[in-house]
Amino acid sequence: MNQHPEHGLLKSTRGRRHQASLRTLLLAFVLSYATAGIGAALTELGPWYFALKHPPWKPPDAAFGVIWSTIFTLCAISGYLAWQAADTPALRRRVGVLFGANAMLNILWSALYFKLQRPDWALFEVVFLWLSILALIMGLWRLSRWASLLLITYWVWVSIAAVLNVQTVMLNGPFGAQP
Repeated sequence: MNQHPEHGLLKSTRGRRHQASLRTLLLAFVLSYATAGIGAALTELGPWYFALKHPPWKPPDAAFGVIWSTIFTLCAISGYLAWQAADTPALRRRVGVLFGANAMLNILWSALYFKLQRPDWALFEVVFLWLSILALIMGLWRLSRWASLLLITYWVWVSIAAVLNVQTVMLNGPFGAQP
């Protein structure tokens, strides 16, 4: 059986592309879960948190881990799809900036709300987090509709979390006052 010399080259190129694709997928999951891990490390559910008055419709605390795990998994897949669809360095840079800014805002919200115990500051910040998710959804639409659609769950959940944040501030404020 005689093989054409280009056949081996094509097979080799396909293999390299497949490996690069797997590395990109792995990196998307690592970055997404690193964001989740940093946010989780900043989330201290201690006496301060349990002393807060919460609206009666607040989901049980155990649900938050499941919801956020699902969201960060969807974000990783979205990031992978968007990166694969971005066929120029400028488009890939845009994808990286959009996801990077969103990750920083996500982490900042946890730091403000839980670590600094300032739901009032987190309420101000959640507006920017919400807008960054909307920017991701809109910014990825032309690159990959699936990448964009996978983020809608995240946007809806942060919308719910923002309303929960508003009601927590209303039920417990002012914050930061010395006893």
